[in-house]
Amino acid sequence: MSKPKIQRRDVHGLILLDKPQGYTSNQALQRVKYLFRARKAGHTGSLDPLATGLLPLCFGEATKVSGFLLDADKRYHAVCRLGQKTLTGDAEGEVIETRAVPALDGAQIESVLDRFRGPIEQIPPMYSALKHQGQRLYDLARKGQEVERPPRPVTIHDLRCLAHDDDTLTLGVVCSKGTYIRTLVEDIGEALGCGAHVIALRRIGLTPFEDPQMVTLEQIEALAEQGPEALDEALRPLDEALVHWPAVTLDADSAFYLGQGQAVFVPGLMHRGHLRLYGPKDRFLGVGRLLDDGRVAPKRLIVQPT
Repeated sequence: MSKPKIQRRDVHGLILLDKPQGYTSNQALQRVKYLFRARKAGHTGSLDPLATGLLPLCFGEATKVSGFLLDADKRYHAVCRLGQKTLTGDAEGEVIETRAVPALDGAQIESVLDRFRGPIEQIPPMYSALKHQGQRLYDLARKGQEVERPPRPVTIHDLRCLAHDDDTLTLGVVCSKGTYIRTLVEDIGEALGCGAHVIALRRIGLTPFEDPQMVTLEQIEALAEQGPEALDEALRPLDEALVHWPAVTLDADSAFYLGQGQAVFVPGLMHRGHLRLYGPKDRFLGVGRLLDDGRVAPKRLIVQPT
């Protein structure tokens, strides 16, 4: 006898999930999506299974803003084991090299970290989801193959030593999109003369969520036992993901024409980047951009739930 089909429902908003260790980002997303019985959901950039912390999940109409979060700066705490290199750059990989750790003081560590602040180039790790001739690099790596990877520019906005002892270094990192913390740690380990790998990684922020109140998977499971209304109370408004952009409020006529896909004139507006657009009664309309002629053009419109 076949199982009854799960009744999916429309869910709109954000969940700031504290991803547990051992889950891929997609596994965490699918579990939460199942608990919500949501029709549509997506996440905003992957965390390694080893990593924990902030993973924004977007439901329904919020998936339309998920792409903007992919470009966001990220904030991490990384714990590094000095003196060992692993195949994957983290604790999940086989140790492939062991070296003595020199006596390091704060000034020496600071001198090395300073080399990695600002714009740098990274060679992506073989154990990554990037593709080479249509194949994921991690699939090639698992077959024992290594291919040439061109360096990629990233920016380390802030890098500091939070703690260190004989063989452990804890780093605070604020970085641009596309930064591989495993690669950063490996490169720092080489600069220190002993090698290193990541043994714990936690994402604690992502623009504009600098110090977010996250919910755990266990909390969501507990809410699911209470029913959909309790779950929906945990959702955050989707425009919360865009609060770092200027807001523009349109009158009823302009909001109507914008909803038809037409650009509308907004007097005195100067900002050239993305804009949050609102209509009467603070109804969020979506994302727009200012054109050279002073009109605001819709870029991604939100269909308000009825």
